[in-house]
Amino acid sequence: MAFSIKIDTNGGVTSPKGFKANGIHCGIRKNKDKKDLMLILSETECDAAAVYTKNLVYGAPITVTRKNLENGKARAVICNSGIANTCNADGVEKAQAMCDLAAEYTGVSPRDVIVGSTGVIGQPIDLEPIQNGMQELADGLSANGSDAAAEAIMTTDTIKKHISVSFDLDGKPCTIGAIAKGSGMIHPNMATMLSFITTDANITAACLKSALLWCVERTYNMLSVDGDTSTNDTVAILANGLCENSRIENTDSENYQKFCRALYKICNYVVCMLAKDGEGATKLVLCEVNHAKTEEIAKTCAKSVIRSPLVKTAMFGSDANWGRVLCALGYAGTEIDVTKIDVSFVSAKGEIFVCRNGAGIEFSEEKAKEILLEDEITIQVDLNDGEFAATAYGCDLTYEYVKINGDYRT
Repeated sequence: MAFSIKIDTNGGVTSPKGFKANGIHCGIRKNKDKKDLMLILSETECDAAAVYTKNLVYGAPITVTRKNLENGKARAVICNSGIANTCNADGVEKAQAMCDLAAEYTGVSPRDVIVGSTGVIGQPIDLEPIQNGMQELADGLSANGSDAAAEAIMTTDTIKKHISVSFDLDGKPCTIGAIAKGSGMIHPNMATMLSFITTDANITAACLKSALLWCVERTYNMLSVDGDTSTNDTVAILANGLCENSRIENTDSENYQKFCRALYKICNYVVCMLAKDGEGATKLVLCEVNHAKTEEIAKTCAKSVIRSPLVKTAMFGSDANWGRVLCALGYAGTEIDVTKIDVSFVSAKGEIFVCRNGAGIEFSEEKAKEILLEDEITIQVDLNDGEFAATAYGCDLTYEYVKINGDYRT
């Protein structure tokens, strides 16, 4: 029987067994209509792993989370929005204090808490609102709290981002759920993006980290909204084992491969949501590179196209300016043969080839316009030079992006 993965677009971090969550407005953000503090709690200890931004300037929460996850264990996640807690002299002290507060109100060890923050860089975070809101936050933890938690980590996001998938391990139902935030300052190798993933699978921390790294490299690290790599970005996953499958301890096992496929499905869905909700974006834009000599060449080429400002603005204008695609491939810094490259644009309205063997061909500008007016577009690039493929995720670049970021701090 084929391995089946069921997607629930209404799911989230409380979909797996044994997880509760909540999100509230505690007062970090001035707008009382915006939630700004969230908590996720597992009823049992979890194996845990995380991947972080590659920016050398990174937030204090990452310093504390890295230390807490040295033993591969966690039970809770606390995260605020509004203030990033980055580039502050007392940042680590306050990130640790958030762990202490989460521990005090949930009964877990402070070392078992993952902490995150997102928002403005360089402003000190005030712990008083967090302290004052902890009782309400903890009291409201529930198996229906994923939606509130997803809302509490939003900044310039226009939609909540959540998902869960279900599949079988050893004939037992297993679930992975996720929430995420991210809209701008997003670039390959993580960005101003937070994603918290939960699962009831029984899997070691080492296997969990291996699976997460594999998935992140092919999803989150293939995402670009605007070319800015941010400071606080974290993808963290907690596995509490309540599915009661035989423990996954070997990356060569069939159950490990099944888990990876399900986790990839989650990560791919989240990344598409993040790209489509890019600041000011009107379109989700993918670049699929096929038949590359190596996977690294495919990935590098796809990312180069998706992060090109000229390609992004052409997509905004529904302009089939395929020369910009070849230009971006040319400065990607990889070994490609331009005389072999084919390019087409694809959407729900169909597909149109605009370039073959590295040269322009006749095509209908009217048909191309119709295809590019859709809100989900794929740029297909065939290098015709090998067997490897990769996909990068992005969006168009609009006037609204400048408006949003021109006064974000003030």
